[in-house]
Amino acid sequence: METLNEALVKKTHRPVKIMQFGEGNFLRAFIDWFIQTIDNKTDFNGGVAVVQPLAFGRVKDLEAQNGLYTLLLEGVQNGEVIRHREVIDVLEDFINPYTEYEHYLSYAKSEDLKITISNTTEAGIAYDPTDLDFEHTPKTYPGKLLALLKARYDYFHGAKEAGLYIIACELIDNNGDELKNCLVKLSRDKGFDEDFINWLTTANKYYNTLVDRIVPGYPRDQVDKLREELGYVDNNMVKGEIFHLWVVEGDFSLKDVFPVDKAGLNIILTDNVKPYKERKVKILNGAHTCMVPIAYQMGKELVSEMMNDETCRTYLNDFMKNEVWPTIKLTEKECESFTNDVFERFMNPTIRHELLTISLNSMTKYKTRILPSATAIYAKTGELPKHALFSLACLFNMYSLKAEDGSSLVKDDPEFLEMWANLYDGTHSDEEIVEHVMSLPHWEYDFDSMKGAKAFVTESFKELRKNGVREALAKEFGL
Repeated sequence: METLNEALVKKTHRPVKIMQFGEGNFLRAFIDWFIQTIDNKTDFNGGVAVVQPLAFGRVKDLEAQNGLYTLLLEGVQNGEVIRHREVIDVLEDFINPYTEYEHYLSYAKSEDLKITISNTTEAGIAYDPTDLDFEHTPKTYPGKLLALLKARYDYFHGAKEAGLYIIACELIDNNGDELKNCLVKLSRDKGFDEDFINWLTTANKYYNTLVDRIVPGYPRDQVDKLREELGYVDNNMVKGEIFHLWVVEGDFSLKDVFPVDKAGLNIILTDNVKPYKERKVKILNGAHTCMVPIAYQMGKELVSEMMNDETCRTYLNDFMKNEVWPTIKLTEKECESFTNDVFERFMNPTIRHELLTISLNSMTKYKTRILPSATAIYAKTGELPKHALFSLACLFNMYSLKAEDGSSLVKDDPEFLEMWANLYDGTHSDEEIVEHVMSLPHWEYDFDSMKGAKAFVTESFKELRKNGVREALAKEFGL
């Protein structure tokens, strides 16, 4: 069977308007699909030059297929299971800067190039004061980008119009701002003059973003079946969920060169990404963290199984509506709409999402995903956030569960696992366990200031350890 190439599937060639740092599954299932859709539905007509951030990568694999690859999007939308297939053809050039540095720098002279987009992992946006040799390929992503921008500044003689729209998609807070800070620091380390630094910071526009789509990646378990159905081999095939959200914070003039608002996509261009990030953490991540210890101890193994249980769904819905939505700086309608999307994503039968996988590092996840909502709603109403606190009691009991080899079923930092092992050595009462853990500096919150919280968690903990989670849920919430 022949490998996918443009002799098999027609490819539309377009001028390179976007340089993409990163060639992994997420960018190809998310950003490149956005670009494809914008190309199909608007007059953008932009192609992508893919830059491999590391010395090893897959640009050669992408080039071998003329940049063509199959995207599989699957999920639940409006209660219906959707399966969508599409060949993405926006990738035009494939650059390994470690072997093609001059070719990489040649894009500094391009009048077509308008945008850079990156996803170089959380570690990609990092300041390295030793990354100063621009005669050879810089080690870091900021170093590579700065080398390109300096060459562009020199070629266009500092013209403001030569600046680029720089969009960072790395999973760190304030990703665009952090990238900009790295570029300025490196410029000063290199001894670049203030005219260049002024051009760097004013002629170029930097964007903070929030990205949201689950991307399982290469569908290994479906490869043989898909090859038969498609009629070709595709070594770059990638699978993602139907849901997508891209929130972009920065100068709205981006729409003048990249019509993100004209393709009917779930792209939000805003002057403040923080409420959307808060919504994602508190609703999407918070729902996971809240329900995992409850659902797992009810006998569930997968997120989809959890969502098919009426008790779990009711509990989660009440938690969101009463304890989470009122703490988010968006309208109730925006919170409700996102929650409905999240619930449909959780019910996706095409993705096997294990509860135990989500339980990794639960002590920190509870602190960052649940506790902010719990403390905010208590401060706002003076009422105990009982759903959040019951989840905490269930989490405490999760650390008593053992894997087949006798180790903790829940994986966490070694100091937490050692603490839990000591607490469950048979010498501590339920009351002592709750008091010890809820008094930890780890939480950066004094639970004594939430009147009745420790007592509620203690009673819930005792009840579920004695009679199980379902009985405890029925007693406290009537579920």
